[in-house]
Amino acid sequence: MREGNGAADETPPDAARDRPVTEASYGIPDDEAGLLPWSFVADRLREDRTFWMSTTLPDGRPHARPVWGVFVDGRLHCGGGEETRWVRNVARDPRIVVHRESGEDVVILDGIAERLDAETADAARLERIDDAYEEKYGIRHGTPVFSIRPTRVLAWSEYPTDATRWRFDGE
Repeated sequence: MREGNGAADETPPDAARDRPVTEASYGIPDDEAGLLPWSFVADRLREDRTFWMSTTLPDGRPHARPVWGVFVDGRLHCGGGEETRWVRNVARDPRIVVHRESGEDVVILDGIAERLDAETADAARLERIDDAYEEKYGIRHGTPVFSIRPTRVLAWSEYPTDATRWRFDGE
């Protein structure tokens, strides 16, 4: 099901909203009644202070760590120094998973980390990201910063009745 133009309460235009697929014993409904709106995801990504990020180490093991992030222009943005483990990991393999701290009110974002800096990103976009960091954390982040392009998002608050999945073009 495709819908909307990307407004806060509408599914982004490059995403399909449906139910996650798992074994029947989990009880996820077959119909679309109770699917969450995109605003559930956007509000939590905008309001949360800390997120858990998972990347892949060079030897293939997972690497998880807490990060700060801001939701700007429909994407989550996280920053890190050039020598941090997670930044070195995404330079090698840009696939990333970001999860909010709550295990009850859930948003899980699978995506691709795209590096933004003064040479590769629009200055106005970087300014919006810095403004959001300053409002949320009291600092301006600067570059590099990473924009997480979603490939899939899972969310729920009353599992399994409202379990919702968004699949983005290419997923």
